[in-house]
Amino acid sequence: MSFECQQYGKRISQAGHLRTHERVHTGENPFECKQCGKCFSQVGNLRSHERVHTGEKPFECKQCGKCFSHAGSLRSHERVHTGEKPFECKQCGKCFSEAGHLSRHKRVHTGEKPYKCKQCGKCFSQAGNLRKHGRVHTGEKSFECKQCGKCFSHAGNLRSHERVHTGEKPFECKQCGKCFSRAGNLRSHERVHTGEKPYECKQCGKCFSRSYLLRCHERVHSGEKPFECKQCGRCFSRSYILRCHERVHSGEKPYECKQCGKCFRLAGSLRIHERVHTGKKPYECKQCGKCFSHAGHLTEHKRVHTGEKPYECKQCGKCFRLAGSLRIHERVHTGKKPDECKQCGKCFSQPTNLRKHERIHTLLKSRKFSKKNKSLSKRFTNNLRTHRETGNSGVADPQSVITEKHSCWICQEEMSSEALLLQHYEHHMTYVCEDDS
Repeated sequence: MSFECQQYGKRISQAGHLRTHERVHTGENPFECKQCGKCFSQVGNLRSHERVHTGEKPFECKQCGKCFSHAGSLRSHERVHTGEKPFECKQCGKCFSEAGHLSRHKRVHTGEKPYKCKQCGKCFSQAGNLRKHGRVHTGEKSFECKQCGKCFSHAGNLRSHERVHTGEKPFECKQCGKCFSRAGNLRSHERVHTGEKPYECKQCGKCFSRSYLLRCHERVHSGEKPFECKQCGRCFSRSYILRCHERVHSGEKPYECKQCGKCFRLAGSLRIHERVHTGKKPYECKQCGKCFSHAGHLTEHKRVHTGEKPYECKQCGKCFRLAGSLRIHERVHTGKKPDECKQCGKCFSQPTNLRKHERIHTLLKSRKFSKKNKSLSKRFTNNLRTHRETGNSGVADPQSVITEKHSCWICQEEMSSEALLLQHYEHHMTYVCEDDS
């Protein structure tokens, strides 16, 4: 004999089960908890709930002795020991030990986010994530570390933090033996071995192994930069980039080279610097075999082979291989000359021109004219004195002579290039000058 639900036609084997089932439709919850007033449709659910208040955990795991308040929780836990994962995703074949975990996983494929924050409208695929997010608005941090006093909004974050003090890393990768303090970090690491990238960008199709990498990537399309520097107002798409940027203002350089003591703002900068000591050049050009210590240098070098010039001047359309070359070129249009000579105050648009100019000062000061050529010495000395007293007036600046006429200050001979003129000055220093004595 069976009993039929009048609303949906479902057949139930017992009358009591039918009455319990009908409460799904009526919403009736006749069983109330005397301690907190919460109501339930089934007496069994009420008894399970009451263990929250009493702390009773009558269901014990025979393998590890861990106790649970619900029989279902014990069954799920036993699969940790057996490795059983009976719930399989039909889309990707991934298996889970609990039905709830499979339900949450399916939302990765469907994109469903049924849990919406009433304050900001943000949606989540899991109810737990919505509850955690709610603490962003309330500022609640009820979980405190007993060792350092740091507070957390989530119990899981506190447990993970406590492992910083204990050094515990209970989650081990079965393939390579690497250990982690968080289960989530282990799961992310395992994708290094499997190559799995379950998080796909709906706009461009690019896939990622971690959900946060997808969220960061989506900001490339949206242009969103939610992390703002309080000191200068500059905005960033990632919180990590903001933290690194803040060190520009604070001057903090927490990463120190153990060999030479030099400090850096970024861990990546330290790793790159260490290659100066080790000589390591891990980035090799496949076309010519040349090796580089920086990935960026290899990328720039490849453009020598491809001829690619991705940086275009918006004013004249000229293209460049390097971003730095474009910035220097733009000064032709803006007239900007940021590189100033500390000795005479002359400004230049390119640091290379400043270095050439400074060599003139170095050559002129490094030696003293002998008596072998008194007239030449006198003219040169007068020119130098006038230049020092009047700055750029009274006598042509060496660099301006180089860049315009390539004419020698000393003998007025004209050269066809800057390089030849510099060599010509050195010729004077060799044959006309002698060391102080």
